[in-house]
Amino acid sequence: MKITKRRLLEGGAAAIATSLFTPASWAQRAAGGDAAWPTKPVRILVGFPAGASPDLAARAIAEPLSKLLRQPVTVENKPGASGNLVAAEVAKATDDHTIGALINGNLTIAKLLNPSLDFDPEKDFAPVGLIGTAPLVLVVSGSATGKSAADLLLWVRNLGSAGKYGTPGVGTVGHLGMELLKSRAAITAQHKPYTGNPQVIAGILAGEIQLALLPPGLAMPHVKSGKLKAIGVTSPERSPLVNELPTIRDADVRGADLEIWTALAAPASMKPVAVARLNAALVEVISSTEVSGELLKTGWQAQPGSPDTLAKRMRADTTRLGGVILMKGIRSEA
Repeated sequence: MKITKRRLLEGGAAAIATSLFTPASWAQRAAGGDAAWPTKPVRILVGFPAGASPDLAARAIAEPLSKLLRQPVTVENKPGASGNLVAAEVAKATDDHTIGALINGNLTIAKLLNPSLDFDPEKDFAPVGLIGTAPLVLVVSGSATGKSAADLLLWVRNLGSAGKYGTPGVGTVGHLGMELLKSRAAITAQHKPYTGNPQVIAGILAGEIQLALLPPGLAMPHVKSGKLKAIGVTSPERSPLVNELPTIRDADVRGADLEIWTALAAPASMKPVAVARLNAALVEVISSTEVSGELLKTGWQAQPGSPDTLAKRMRADTTRLGGVILMKGIRSEA
């Protein structure tokens, strides 16, 4: 399906996204198939190194899932291409026991950013369920003038195009989220990509850039030390991860809501009964106090829900971020 700039910009984004990830009721699809699933160990593939946020989320659920499914559940790290290498492997798996702990970009806008990728989020995955979500924190240099969110935003606006914001790379959620925010908040700061968020923070501290969207776990130690100032979080409501921070909505910035998330996804070929059973086990696991607490410690707010809930999130992010990609002509090789 060819998605054109004109179609998205004229409001087609919503229509396109609603055509994505719209399976019939997962419960109905699960009516047939092998109720004995799983019949062998289940592999969760993670496209990032051990210790990265998606890896921590996967490891928090692996052992509890193993107990419920009565089969070993292993986590395998295969870093590369912002998780897209793993996404491609999961999409092509045919053993009914290989799944992925994938992030926003893998399951939504990957093909829009890089049409040469050999998997298609629209066609190649069966959504299983969200694991956890997190807002991004809009931070500015500790030397920024003002204390309130409104004052700090005014400081950013007054930088004009001489201001710079940093991200961990072209096409990342931090990049697209900032471009979305710029369009809603009259900000004209220019993009400076880095190789990762630690380098983004170093760039702000060194005065190379003035602002960024960062995960709470990375942002808050520097906010608490006074080296950075936080304007607010990008989630629609205050987050339990950083409950002390207001939302950017509180600074009258509308239409820029955005969260990062990690979810379980299976190949589209996976039997519906297996997807349904895996979702039921996942919901039970992340609804528990122990696992939800562990996720919170590692920077994720547990989000138990159905495959349809994840599918709706995928559609929403495809619409929101797909419009940014096409308006700005953003392309990534990852």
